[in-house]
Amino acid sequence: MLHIHQIRNATIIIETEKEVILVDPMLGNQGIMPPFTLFRHKARKNPTVPLPKNTYSLLNKVTHCLITHQHPDHVDNAGVQFLIKNNIPVTCSVKDEKALKKRGLNIVQSLKYWEKQPFLGGVIEGIPAKHGYGFVAKLMGNVLGFYIQLPNQKSIYLSSDTVYTNAVHKVLTNYKPKISVLACGAAQFDIFKQLIMSVKDILKFIKNSSGSVIANHMEAINHCPLTREKLKTILKQNNLHHNVYLPEDGELVTIE
Repeated sequence: MLHIHQIRNATIIIETEKEVILVDPMLGNQGIMPPFTLFRHKARKNPTVPLPKNTYSLLNKVTHCLITHQHPDHVDNAGVQFLIKNNIPVTCSVKDEKALKKRGLNIVQSLKYWEKQPFLGGVIEGIPAKHGYGFVAKLMGNVLGFYIQLPNQKSIYLSSDTVYTNAVHKVLTNYKPKISVLACGAAQFDIFKQLIMSVKDILKFIKNSSGSVIANHMEAINHCPLTREKLKTILKQNNLHHNVYLPEDGELVTIE
C-alpha cells in the first residue's frame, strides 16, 4: 500500500511501509516570497496559502528527499533548513548537485537524464523535463522528473515542472506508470508562454496514462491560475475524471 500526502504546491510525501520520501520541500510560511506575477494574475505574496496543520507530524517521519529542481516553489529556505537540521539524504539532478551541496544539503545520489540507479531497495530513473513552452524553458533552467520502482509497490512517475514532450510521452506509453504525479496549475509569468502544461496538454497526459494521475501544483503560488475546481470541471466535460485525484492541501491519497 502506498500513501501519498499532498502538502502544498509540488510538495508531497510518499509513504510506504518502510520509507517516507519528501518531494520538493517548500516549507516556508505563507507570504514569505514576493509575487511571481504582477499583472497577468493577481499580485499576491507566495506561498498564497499556509502549510496544512498535519505537515509537521509527517515531516518528523521523513527518511529521504527528492528534489526535482532549485526553484523556490520547490525547495525554499525553510525546506533547506529542515533538510540540513535533520540530515536527510537527498537525491537530485546531477546538474543541481553542486549548488545544493553548497547550500549544505546531504546529497547522497544524483542522476542524469535516462540514468537508472538503485534506490531504497528498488530503482530510480532520471526523466527529462522541459520547464516551459518555447524560449522561456531556457530561462527556467534544468529540471528532472523521476520514475521510481520500489519493492512491492506500484511504479510512480513524478513529472515535475514540464510541458508535454517526447520524453513524457515515452514514459507514459512505454513504462506505463501505475501512479503519475502531474504538475498542473498552468503557471505563467507576466511575459512569455506557459511554464508547465497547458490544459490541452494536461488532458493529453491523462488520456495517455494507463494508471492513476494525482494532479498538484495548484492554488499555492500566484502565477498558477488553474484551480482544482476548474480542472475538475474540464476533466468531467472531457470524460477524463476517472482515475484522477485532485487532493486538497493536507489530503491523503491511498493507493491499494
